[in-house]
Formats: sequence, structure tokens, C-alpha cells
Amino acid sequence: MRTYLDVFRLCFDDQLSHRQIALALGIGRSTVTDLIARFNNLNLAWPLAPEVSLNTLDQALLPGRDYQTKRVLPDWLRIDLELKDPKLTKQLLWQEYQAEHGHAALGYTQFCEHYRRWKGSQRRSMRQQHYAGEKLFIDFCGPTVPIVDPRTGEIRKAAIFVATLGASNYTYIEACAGQDQQSWLMANSRCLSFLGGVPTLLVPDNLKAAVVKADKFEPTINSDYQALARHYRCSVMPARPYKPKDKSKVEGAVLIVERWVRILPQSEHL
Repeated sequence: MRTYLDVFRLCFDDQLSHRQIALALGIGRSTVTDLIARFNNLNLAWPLAPEVSLNTLDQALLPGRDYQTKRVLPDWLRIDLELKDPKLTKQLLWQEYQAEHGHAALGYTQFCEHYRRWKGSQRRSMRQQHYAGEKLFIDFCGPTVPIVDPRTGEIRKAAIFVATLGASNYTYIEACAGQDQQSWLMANSRCLSFLGGVPTLLVPDNLKAAVVKADKFEPTINSDYQALARHYRCSVMPARPYKPKDKSKVEGAVLIVERWVRILPQSEHL
């Protein structure tokens, strides 16, 4: 692909500034300026006349560059995983890739297009993309667990609170007295303390302790839970009702907990 042709088209046809061309094509502004200066020195007209050989133009504009160089494609899976870090962008990853492979690297526009195609070639069902520190998925596990009070011998049923980070699947589990408002709020607070940080979004299921009225577009958040989120400077974004993929992360953790709940009574060694 001859990027310089796009440079000239954007410059002479669309009248874009050098800065705008650089941003559009993902190349340096100095590169744009140099290419246009070289082209002007050739005293050629734009659009190019049919008799102008592109091979000759290659050597005049970028002497020594081999346009037959085989392109080296990035490891798209690694790129995809790197992009989970909110501090990393496609532009930055492309610059690192270009620095490593030089002329064999794709241009930025091609890089983005190839990545988009690779992403689309993965599972056809919509796959959520999670970024580090962005979402914490929260729910109560279905079955309760019998807890014995060591002082009185009383057996009570404990609700299991489960919270899973979207990007890492790191999971926090806690046995609570119940699924009431106080238990929910305290479990959320202890979870964030254990994690040592606060995500951008808390994503609970639509239980009453978190959501007063479930709605696909405008859910009504429980005021106490909203106050907790405000205290921690984060936001609440409940999973949409009847959309299990919205909470698939925590559902996976819940399934693991439920398996252990079923196994524990059957094993005296655990």
C-alpha cells in the first residue's frame, strides 16, 4: 500500500492540513510535510498523469525503500489482551510494533482494519470486552450455606456474596447473614477494601438491595446503594433484566461456588 498516495489525495483533493492528514493516516506530521515537499520538487501535477510510473515515484519519494517487503503481522491475540489495559491504545501498540518491524510493519490504518477483521472472526456471538479496573460484577449465590455458631452451636443459613472483576476474573466471596440491605452494603464495602481499590462501575444483578425498579434503559437504583457508590466515587450500572450475558462474569463464579456448596456436605475432608 502506497500511503503517500493517500497523503496527496487528502492534501490536494480534500485540502486538509498536514496535521489533519497525519491524524487521519496515523503517521507523523513531519512525514507528511516531507512527502509533499518531495512531490512538489518533482514538478508533477495532481492527479497523476497516466504515464507516471508508480515504481519510479516510489524511488523518487522514498529512495531505498523496498515495496516488495513482506509484511509482518502482529500477534492479534496479544494485541487484544494488551488493550484490556485502559492506559494502552491501538496507536501506542502500533507504534511499538512499527518500531520493532520497520518497513515490514503495517500502516496504522491497515493495523486497525486488520485488528477489526480479526476481532470479527472470533466467536460470532457478541463477546464483551472488559478493561482492567472498569467493572465489578456482583450477585448473591443461589443456595445458602449452613453456618454453625461456635459459641452456641446454633445452625444458621448464610447467603453467599460473590463479586468478580471483569478483566481478570479475580473473585471475592463472602458468607453474609442474609440478602438484606445491610448485609449487601457491608459486603460491598468489605469487598472493595479487600480488593484495595474501586472500579469505575459496580454491576449488580437486579436484587432489591441494589435496584428498586429494574428497567432495560432507566433502572431505579436503591438510594442507599447509590449513596455507597457516591461515597466510593464510582457508579452503579445494573445488569439488564433478561440479559444473562450482561452478568456472565459473576454467573461463572456463582456456578463454581454452587458446586462447592453441593460438594461440602458430601465430603468430610473439606
